[in-house]
Amino acid sequence: MKASALYATALAALTATLSILPVRAANPLPSWNDTAPRKAITAFVEKVTQEGSTDFVPPTERIAVFDNDGCLWAEQPMYFQAFFIFDRIKALAPQHPDWTTRDPFASVLKGDVKAVLAGGEHALLEMAMATHAGVTTEEFDKIVTDWIATAKHPVTGRRFTEMVYQPMLELLAYLRAHDFKTYIVSGGGIEFMRPWTESVYGIPPEQVIGSSIKTQYEVRDGKPVLARLPELNFIDDKAGKPIGIQAHIGRRPLMAFGNSDGDFQMLEWTTAGKGPRFGLLVHHTDAVREVAYDRTSHIGKLARALDEAPKRGWTVVSMKDDWMQIFPAK
Repeated sequence: MKASALYATALAALTATLSILPVRAANPLPSWNDTAPRKAITAFVEKVTQEGSTDFVPPTERIAVFDNDGCLWAEQPMYFQAFFIFDRIKALAPQHPDWTTRDPFASVLKGDVKAVLAGGEHALLEMAMATHAGVTTEEFDKIVTDWIATAKHPVTGRRFTEMVYQPMLELLAYLRAHDFKTYIVSGGGIEFMRPWTESVYGIPPEQVIGSSIKTQYEVRDGKPVLARLPELNFIDDKAGKPIGIQAHIGRRPLMAFGNSDGDFQMLEWTTAGKGPRFGLLVHHTDAVREVAYDRTSHIGKLARALDEAPKRGWTVVSMKDDWMQIFPAK
């Protein structure tokens, strides 16, 4: 090929590339359909970040809080931390022979998940206390890190960290590009989430708020450690979420994102603040690409928040209608 032909080919390729750049720049949320929720998000962000606007909010006050289960990653057929708890029970069972005859541990060891879930929050809390305590914070961090690196969803066969929602990953990046600080505010265990949220979501451990058990300062073999105790410290769910936000952040968020009635108070408190505020609910409506559920679900029940969203001005995202893609491409 002559030099002139090579030049013409290269020029054509460059022109084609440049021609799509404005389109990409104008579409920061490529996995979102061009429907009302995406427009509401971008319109809000544009008005609060436009200097000189009456709605301008300085970067120090641009706080966005996100629930985790069902909002940033999937939560069916049960919370992913429950799978971690079950695996820990199996690993620790040889040290606890009584678990073979004592529920809810016996049901876990038998593989009777239905019986375990029938025990409700009390059973889950008992199992969490038994499997999350007795080690230092550093030891627990490694246990979680090793587990999350290989653990897979029982239905899709994907790693749990691949069961994140691509549209929400794009939203997190979009907000940070506009000088928002993004926080997780979840009912899940704070020390369960912190080992992996930065690599998966870009959210560092200091920006994770969650439920916790008590810890105790000790000196073991001449080294100071924080020992995890089998005692509940704080439940970061429902009315606990605004309390956790105030304790950890000290600012009322500008934007709040959830998916269930457990997030109601977080959205209510956020959007009750002065000036422009934004609340959004992820509604699980896609039975083909994910799971459709809301009012009667044993996980992520969405009823009151869904009913009150219109009068409170909250945006509701239909996963079926508003998301072009659910999970990241394999």
